[in-house]
Amino acid sequence: MPPTGSLIPADAPFSAEQEAWLAGFLAGVAAAGRREGGAGEAPAVTIDVLFGTQTGNSEFVAGELAAGARARGLGGNVTALDDVTPEQLAAMSHVLVVTSTYGEGELPDNAGLFWEALQAETAPRLEGLRYAVLGLGDRGYDDFCQAAKLIDTRLEQLGAGRLHERADCDVDFEEPAAEWSAAVLERLVAETGVTGDTGASPSPEPRAPRSPWNKRTPYRSRLAVNRLLSSPRSAKEIRHYEFDLGDSGITYEAGDALAVVPLNDEALVGGLLAHLGASGDQEAARLLRAEREIRTPSKELIADLVERAPSSELAAVVAHGDRSDLDSWLWGRDVLDLLRDAGPAAAPPLAELLSLLRPLQARQYSISSSPLAHPDRIHLTIASVRYGTGKRAYEGVASTYLADRVGEDAAVGVFVQPNASFGVPADDDAPMVMIGPGTGVAPFRGFLHERAARGATGRNWLFFGDRHRETDFVYEDELRQLRKDGVLTELDLAFSRDQAEKVYVQTRMRERSRELYGWLEEGAHVYVCGDASRMAKDVEAALLGVIAEQRGRGDDDAAEYLADLRRAKRYVRDVY
Repeated sequence: MPPTGSLIPADAPFSAEQEAWLAGFLAGVAAAGRREGGAGEAPAVTIDVLFGTQTGNSEFVAGELAAGARARGLGGNVTALDDVTPEQLAAMSHVLVVTSTYGEGELPDNAGLFWEALQAETAPRLEGLRYAVLGLGDRGYDDFCQAAKLIDTRLEQLGAGRLHERADCDVDFEEPAAEWSAAVLERLVAETGVTGDTGASPSPEPRAPRSPWNKRTPYRSRLAVNRLLSSPRSAKEIRHYEFDLGDSGITYEAGDALAVVPLNDEALVGGLLAHLGASGDQEAARLLRAEREIRTPSKELIADLVERAPSSELAAVVAHGDRSDLDSWLWGRDVLDLLRDAGPAAAPPLAELLSLLRPLQARQYSISSSPLAHPDRIHLTIASVRYGTGKRAYEGVASTYLADRVGEDAAVGVFVQPNASFGVPADDDAPMVMIGPGTGVAPFRGFLHERAARGATGRNWLFFGDRHRETDFVYEDELRQLRKDGVLTELDLAFSRDQAEKVYVQTRMRERSRELYGWLEEGAHVYVCGDASRMAKDVEAALLGVIAEQRGRGDDDAAEYLADLRRAKRYVRDVY
């Protein structure tokens, strides 16, 4: 499927069940005895919990693991992977790694530098290290938990001893993650000889409370605004939404994401049931509408249909063995397409089909508002996904659910997904460069409102673009006013199809190379939001080119300069 605006693939949030398990687990191990020792007494063994995350969930799991270690009488530190050098890693005795996987099997943004250093020929041997790895991922992707697998293998190659087998957790990861955590902590106690029995009373470190609203218990928010932003003449349909927070107690920060719990299109549900000869099955209709992913076929369904229909077009593509060919063939096709390709005789029984479909997931979108400017509402900026062939029209699950199927003032299930790594600079004087074409502008609208409400004096520069200025310049009036008010210092626009030669945001970056590098030298924070597969890579290449040109010291120097920005959290991305 094509991207759905500011949709963000993210680790599944913790459910109420997982929260309850963690609370009970920590209480149980605390009751079994702690070894905190007297005042000022350091634990005999320290466990370093390292995390790689794109949106914050692996960081939360890491925090809970460290708390569990402390409850057992061990020391527990939590650190982002990029904040650890190979030399520091070599000095550690016991390490637990929790990481999600981003993009096509890549390390998350806050783990890339760690991975590069770990792969280098100069990486130190790690014979003195004991470790275990937990992966968070989505089995629907070919590179399921690839980041965790890479780190697990490389640590072993460098001589580290595996404390416990790696666990690769799917979207609904609560139970396997809980089991792995319990087993690893038990193994640590056994291996380190810490009994936890010192007679000291438990004194767990306070942690910020988690919201009661999550994927299992979303808040039913009133959709207060559904407004078309793009011109009716545009090839795109971009909409502005506002969700009323009511008495939910929900808080958020500029840069966070909002997860929307969608319902599948009833027309597609009806088509599936009709194909299976089960149009009257109301329970199956409910499951297909509210609980099963029917827009994107699962790997399990693909394998099942290949076996049932070996002469189908799908089976021929799979037999060819080329992953890119299969991806191309599957692009845009949904479950109904695959069933029709296999033929009526090959359709699995309804009960089996339901078991082959993945759970319907919430879709996460970058929040486009600031809590200082809009404390009672959350705004989203979303492109409605609509496309078709000569035979069928297709729609995005959540984008058209909001655009078409949620009535005026109707309720939508939502919950906030915090993104601690993507927010305005803490220093109100720091310059800020934002690069967000299309709906990638969403978080930067929130950033600008945040800076205005805070009275921040730091300069703000936005690179924005789309296809046509006349039809696709979303939030034009707002941006013009922010420019007039002095909040938006620089606004560079790139409308790719308004001239013979296409112009993109990276084109504008190169055109203003000297000024852009000057901002970096003055401490600017750089933010990128949008498509990960092309735009974000092109923007990074342009940024490296700007640095190399202005410094005149070659590509390796430019790469190290950008790496320093990453380490300083001055180059961060929110990409999908």
